Amino acid sequence: MSQFSLFSSGIELANLVVSSGLLKFSWDKISELYTELNQSEEIRWKVYQQPQSNCIIVAFVVSPNCTKQLLEKDELVPSSSLPFFHFLRTKIDSSFSISKAAVTLFDSVLDQLSSFKDRLGNSISMIVTGHCLGGSVASLFTLWLLKSINQPVTKRPLCITFGAPLIGDKGLQQAISQNLMWNSDFLHVAASQDLVPRFFISPYNPNAMEIDSQTGIYKPFGIFLLCSKYGCSSLEDPEAVSEVLVAMDLEIARNKRPNEQWHMFDYGAVVKRLMSAISFKGISQLSEMIECPRQAGIVLQLQAIGLNRRQQSGDSNPLIAKLEKCEEAFVSKRKMGFDPSKKLNKRKEDMAKLEWYKKVSKSEDKGYYDSYKNGGSKKDMHVVTFKKSLTNYWKEMVAEVERMPQKEEASFRTRWLYAGTNYRRMVEPLDIADYYKENGKKDYKANGRSEHYIKLEKWLEEAGKPLSSQVITRKQNVSASLTEDSCFWAHVEEALIQCELLRNGQEEESTRKKLIEFEEYVMEQIEEYAVSPEIFLGGSSFMQWWKDYEQIVGTSYKSQLTDFMKSRLYQQYH
Repeated sequence: MSQFSLFSSGIELANLVVSSGLLKFSWDKISELYTELNQSEEIRWKVYQQPQSNCIIVAFVVSPNCTKQLLEKDELVPSSSLPFFHFLRTKIDSSFSISKAAVTLFDSVLDQLSSFKDRLGNSISMIVTGHCLGGSVASLFTLWLLKSINQPVTKRPLCITFGAPLIGDKGLQQAISQNLMWNSDFLHVAASQDLVPRFFISPYNPNAMEIDSQTGIYKPFGIFLLCSKYGCSSLEDPEAVSEVLVAMDLEIARNKRPNEQWHMFDYGAVVKRLMSAISFKGISQLSEMIECPRQAGIVLQLQAIGLNRRQQSGDSNPLIAKLEKCEEAFVSKRKMGFDPSKKLNKRKEDMAKLEWYKKVSKSEDKGYYDSYKNGGSKKDMHVVTFKKSLTNYWKEMVAEVERMPQKEEASFRTRWLYAGTNYRRMVEPLDIADYYKENGKKDYKANGRSEHYIKLEKWLEEAGKPLSSQVITRKQNVSASLTEDSCFWAHVEEALIQCELLRNGQEEESTRKKLIEFEEYVMEQIEEYAVSPEIFLGGSSFMQWWKDYEQIVGTSYKSQLTDFMKSRLYQQYH
């Protein structure tokens, strides 16, 4: 029975929403606002304060004549022309499109909405609602609000639309669906008898179809509450929503009366009927037993929205078969969904094990970089496992962040910046060691560095470099710190290669220049307390470089670094 409940939960969730009273509360304000709409007005919006509560409702309505005209000639506006919504762009999917009708209406009240938005407090609960194209404007206003949400301080708005058309393409759908919290901020109520929610997905509307594939250009996002005279059900999977909306359109087209005209659908009667008929429905509604729980749940949902009343099984009903595949894919995606906190504790364990390895290696007077580089012991081999799991985790993390809308990406980067920086400084040296283990390998930064390290380092730079006053703090903590430049050991390896070239009499002028640059780089890191004291351990690659370099330059050569090393000032660096 638990498996059945998983796939029939759309009905329970729909009834729960209806029983909450949110739909009636929202529609009542919309109905009230329609009575105030002047004949000369295209759009009207109003803020309603709920008595004795800290909740407000922002309602939008559009005149029927304006709605008809805009819908019939609607087109998509590319994101390049939508500066207020550039925050939805991601580095991977940088473009999307939004309905011109929705954008035009939103722009017409933008100045008023900006003034209202500036006066909002953090503690206010808000419902944003609208009917038909008013619902489209409500969706855009909610998206705009989400840009400035400061979690956990600010309460998130809930957008409830009635009979709203789809407002964007697949790019917009992906930008919103990428963030589960954003997606759940939208509840779209659509009645089976209402043409508008299906208008831009209908096979009978050539302007809504892609020429090559004959699939809809407009795509849904958010949670859909689909209603009929038989009941209601909710769907969140966008592919399933698309399939059901098309099926509803085909069903209505078969039963449509000749010369039936388009009209603004009144959701007041729908809400009233749903509230008077709330009942949690189950397997007893099926006239015949369906063995597959998933099929049974889908059949019940389709019945609730007026489809599949004859209860054909999945094998003989193509819609049920399609929805089964959608459900499988959606559940699988959810299970694999990116939630860094789920794996974070395990990764913390791996980092703790590397910290232990670092401590043990230090006691052996060679540091964890050289211990791993030389390898051979059992503990060195275990590190390979820890390194791999950490790297896979952070590669996945960086890839997912790149797919996030810019606003969410910036917020996510800030929250995880410390952990990502700590990982990079601890683990990248091990990748550098692996790189230079192969004879003949040169220039790790240009030829061997993983893209995810580059992005993690860039995030830190964009967050702002440490203040000079923090050098004092670094000095106090240097003995326990990691080297800040995670590519430090790549510079050391290159310097060792330069020394070898000089010993062999190759490229003397350019090689000496590179070694002087390395000296300056190391001294700068030392003065800023940006390197770990481990680089001065007797068995480290850096100390090996110093021995080679001291022999090459001789006793007469002087520089800031050579003076520091010859006078053994590094012994006081802790």
